[in-house]
Amino acid sequence: MSGPNNPLRVSLVQFEIAWEDPLANCALLEEKLQHLANQTDVVVLPEMFSTGFSMNDQGAEIGHGPVIKWLKVMSNRLNALVVGSIKCKENNQYFNRFVAVDPEGKMLSYDKKHLFRMGGEDQFYTAGNEKRIISYKNWNIAAFVCYDLRFPVWSRNVELAYDLAIYVANWPAVRSHAWNTLLRARAIENLAYVVGVNRIGQDGNEIQYQGDSALISYLGDDLLNLSNEDSIKTYSISKPELIEFRAKFPTDLDADHFTFVN
Repeated sequence: MSGPNNPLRVSLVQFEIAWEDPLANCALLEEKLQHLANQTDVVVLPEMFSTGFSMNDQGAEIGHGPVIKWLKVMSNRLNALVVGSIKCKENNQYFNRFVAVDPEGKMLSYDKKHLFRMGGEDQFYTAGNEKRIISYKNWNIAAFVCYDLRFPVWSRNVELAYDLAIYVANWPAVRSHAWNTLLRARAIENLAYVVGVNRIGQDGNEIQYQGDSALISYLGDDLLNLSNEDSIKTYSISKPELIEFRAKFPTDLDADHFTFVN
């Protein structure tokens, strides 16, 4: 049973992604996640958890293919919302698509807005232009992908529309300081919890990742930090505490107003 005052149990899943091998990654995750059945509410996987951050057709999901079907099975089995991003092909275009599947099989998606031009992502993928907020167990959850983290206007919590922001990522170790700093900044400025889930290891382009997946409070404090380990950690966050802090420290009332032009 869920209620307005119940905590939300959030599980961060940090692992080394097998390069362009959806079957191997789904099999690995299925084994890793089984202990979470009925023990969590939200399971967060990294960006492109089924392939790694690659710029070709290999492993692309077409329609409701095997990875989407696997997500639906896992969400139902775990009795939790499962989120992460995957490489999708639709109408001869490719998208870095954040997907969220609930235990009843309902799926919502968000196509990554900010494509990482320094890695050639903008040359292969098509950018999305619509924000997505997922309502689940009386929580409003904003969906973002990796490079989105650098853009505070896109992340702006207008009229406190979300309680939790989730950033799924393949964020290289060489820029870990930016990752760690920006996660905390987004939490503080938006009066919201923030989750960032990154991968570890080396990808097919020999890029190194050191994880640093984290759950940050609305105060900017670390509630969880996975460092550079292959790990799954769960933490319960409180909506009443968030609401109480927003009432006592309503910086949103003094926020600058602007119109976003896409």
